Amino acid sequence: MSDDRRVVRELVRAHGQTFAEEAGIKLKDTPQPLYRLLVLAHLLSARIRGSVAVDSTRALYDAGLRDPRRMADADWQERVDALGRGGYRRYDERTATQLGDAAELLTDRWGGDLRRLRDEADGDVAELRRLLQEFPGLGPAGVDIFLREAQRVWPEVAPYLDDKALSGAQRLGLPKDPDRLTDLAKDTEPAVLAAALVRAALDKEVAEDSLRRAA
Repeated sequence: MSDDRRVVRELVRAHGQTFAEEAGIKLKDTPQPLYRLLVLAHLLSARIRGSVAVDSTRALYDAGLRDPRRMADADWQERVDALGRGGYRRYDERTATQLGDAAELLTDRWGGDLRRLRDEADGDVAELRRLLQEFPGLGPAGVDIFLREAQRVWPEVAPYLDDKALSGAQRLGLPKDPDRLTDLAKDTEPAVLAAALVRAALDKEVAEDSLRRAA
């Protein structure tokens, strides 16, 4: 086994949990899990700790704001309070507004179903990225987060290894070519590989731990 392949194996083995899994989202190609992933991507894209974004996604779900209709119909203060319970306080007021506006857009334009947005893109990943960026508060970074995870159920997107994932590869001394990385990962799902690489990019200790395990 090559050194690079061993590093990837140990990285995935120890740190391959997707962010959706961490947030308690059982990702399926159905409206509610996809919407919850969209909310998670929105929250993760802010300059705030990932654990806070994950906790706040759970808090919104626990408050009953688990689909776009309920999110749009909720009182603004309800959304602020749920975000606060998750620890998401720095951007809570703006984010509460954006979540409400995004939920209304999803409901009005795509019937609350992100699969209809996917159908509109018709297999064109660039168009899919453009459509996703129409949601208030979801910029390029948020779209990358969403698609890294959604590739698990939207195979036309895979392999989706964005700049953040590739920076994790660089930190680990791995090639920054997506095709070579997926080859090194063998049977690992691209979404799992992407999540592990992002964790290495975000946390130096993840990279160091993986390299120790592979040594």
